[in-house]
Amino acid sequence: MTAPDHPLPGDQARATVLVAIPPAVAFRVFTEEIDQWWRRGLKYRVAGGNRGFIHLEPRPGGRLYESFEARGTTRVFETGTVTIWEPPSRLAFEWRGANFAPGERTEVEVHFAPSPSGTLVTVTHRGWASLRPDHPVRHGQDVAPFLRMMGLWWGDQLTSLRLHART
Repeated sequence: MTAPDHPLPGDQARATVLVAIPPAVAFRVFTEEIDQWWRRGLKYRVAGGNRGFIHLEPRPGGRLYESFEARGTTRVFETGTVTIWEPPSRLAFEWRGANFAPGERTEVEVHFAPSPSGTLVTVTHRGWASLRPDHPVRHGQDVAPFLRMMGLWWGDQLTSLRLHART
């Protein structure tokens, strides 16, 4: 999935955080330690409160998936597929919510930019305009409030990344 030069109105949410580590380390922490900083709970993980982990396979075509135990069975939910892998500056992956129909997907692009005090990590989640207005992922919200909610959701995730990166 490639991004248009000018995103459609209502198409993307963006969040940025400054982490006090160099870009190569920020990229590694984001990708290799994703399970340690990705927030837990139903708002952030398919597993909700169940034990499990999130893993990102480090290559184009690699999977972003969550594996968890539910009712004595190991379940795997594939959230996306890596489309761009350019350490230490950029990665992108297709994103599918648990309530997406086959063929429905959005795209998450992550940039790691050097800063005098570390790295600016910017997440842009686009492709929302391709989903119907009454899609369950929107929780009945109009475009502007939904995109604000998604920006805040990613802001929560990036705050967790920043706190984890301190350690």
